[in-house]
Amino acid sequence: MAKLTKDEFISALKEMTILEVKELVDAMKEEFGVDPSAVAVAAAPQAGAEDAGSSTKTVVLKSAGGNKIAVIKIIKEITGLGLVEAKGLADNGGNIKENIPADEAKAIADQLTEAGAEVELA
Repeated sequence: MAKLTKDEFISALKEMTILEVKELVDAMKEEFGVDPSAVAVAAAPQAGAEDAGSSTKTVVLKSAGGNKIAVIKIIKEITGLGLVEAKGLADNGGNIKENIPADEAKAIADQLTEAGAEVELA
């Protein structure tokens, strides 16, 4: 059997009906034990995850600064945490909000910075 080039194979696929393509995929599963459609589907979320990583951020409190009470109030407002939990975050630092849109993260970081906190976007 003659070896097909990639271009020849793609040209042949373009001429197939959906049913013929499905039969080809089923035959490839049976012959090679691999689902070629699963590989294509698995690759797509990976690319999307990279995009999501660049468009989502985590707001990390490094230090509450000198005006800790104002920072605690903002943390309570943003997170919905109780006073004790918000104070714990202000005292120890940590993630304020995770995996949120970059513009929302920037707004929260600006709010905390204005109150005197040291914040990082990760």
